[in-house]
Amino acid sequence: MALPRIDTPTYQLTLPSTQEPIDYRPFLVKEQKIIMMAQESNDETQMVRAMTDLLTSCTFGKIDISVLPTYDVEYMFLKIRGKSAGETVELNLICPDDKETKVQTKINLEDIQVQMTVGHSNEIEITDKIKLYLKHPMFADAMSLNTETTSDSVFKLLNRCVVKIVYGDTEYNRVDITDKDIEEFVEQLNTEQFEKVINFFNTMPRLRHVVDVTNPKTKVRSEVLLEGLQSFLE
Repeated sequence: MALPRIDTPTYQLTLPSTQEPIDYRPFLVKEQKIIMMAQESNDETQMVRAMTDLLTSCTFGKIDISVLPTYDVEYMFLKIRGKSAGETVELNLICPDDKETKVQTKINLEDIQVQMTVGHSNEIEITDKIKLYLKHPMFADAMSLNTETTSDSVFKLLNRCVVKIVYGDTEYNRVDITDKDIEEFVEQLNTEQFEKVINFFNTMPRLRHVVDVTNPKTKVRSEVLLEGLQSFLE
């Protein structure tokens, strides 16, 4: 005799990048086991594959996870995790005033949102005549570069995020520019110009949440800024 099938509830979230509504379901025990095994393996490639497969399944195969911005993917995972394993997590946060005392704090995952840094723009003024236009890195791009050295990963990520370069009235679109062209262009930048480019990546949207903590030893109250998916999964 066949056992009864268990109905899985469906929820909806809004993608931060496009404001598109997305239907999703909680992950199942078999999927949770795959994620746990991937985490325990400390294999970045295995972890990326497991997360991609999980999010694809939980959104009913209607979303191409690899082409979403990284903050969309992190937000989706956090929402699905909340409906799957509970919307409250307990984190041990270090008090900023003495940088050593840990305080156990409960966080409601429903309060976590993707936030944009004020002044963030995809238009970067290199000179008064040259402008560089960038896009936010896709999940596949960012994850594929995670294991590389910092200098290499920055240049390769930049290469993948260039949309176009404008010089006066002339536009050079990415499809017409070679990787070598971009490399040579970046190598011409001075330190101040390159910092503008790096600032684009440092200020792009990401999961952010501020938590108030009180040091039980000093009684000092401080704010702790949590950023990125890993901050909410410890």
